[in-house]
Amino acid sequence: MDLIKVSDILAQKIPELCLSYINFNGIRVQKQISPTLNEYSSEIMNKIKTKYTLKKLKNNEMIRKYRDFYWHYLNIDPTKTRPSSEALIRRILANKPIPNINDIVDLNNWVSIDTLVPLGAYDLDILKTPLILRSSKEGEKFIPIGGSKKVMKGNEIVLADDNCIIFHEYPHRDSEICKIRLKTKKILIVACGVPGIEPKRLEDALNVFRRILIRTSKDQIYNSKIKTTSN
Repeated sequence: MDLIKVSDILAQKIPELCLSYINFNGIRVQKQISPTLNEYSSEIMNKIKTKYTLKKLKNNEMIRKYRDFYWHYLNIDPTKTRPSSEALIRRILANKPIPNINDIVDLNNWVSIDTLVPLGAYDLDILKTPLILRSSKEGEKFIPIGGSKKVMKGNEIVLADDNCIIFHEYPHRDSEICKIRLKTKKILIVACGVPGIEPKRLEDALNVFRRILIRTSKDQIYNSKIKTTSN
């Protein structure tokens, strides 16, 4: 059984829209960052500073695809509200720090920076499955991490659980309700795709996350297969 599905209505509206996901059990979230993650983040930071500039970043093919999605499907100006991966890269290029939250969130951010794929990390025990990618309903509430409650207009794309809890406004911000905390034991990682982005790019990003997580964990982690939604 698929953990996440795309609603039929949204699939008809945006046939190429897909996402990939994987979940992990037996997680012990740490505030302290491991030497392996520190090494990985330093490597990625150096790569970003060598490869990109603030002026040229917008011309990257993947960045362009996510920006186009914002313009054409979300009616959002991506120069003001940026895809999460681009926003993180821009922080590095502007010599601003990437926040340290905990090892899972930090790994999630650095893999997003590395692969240019926006990733979301969620406490799966808080969510009631199945989960669905769909259009929002007018009047629904969403509480973003670090932000004020938002009342949906009905034209947003969201990830929601079976209790109609919106845990992600696609593809750029996550909910306060199911964010990763030190007590989290079961996590869901979602790689957000848009038209023009090959599913393999999403799956590759999740493979990077899994590889580093297993290297840095001292506990036995049980993980599912990577799955990609299809319309």
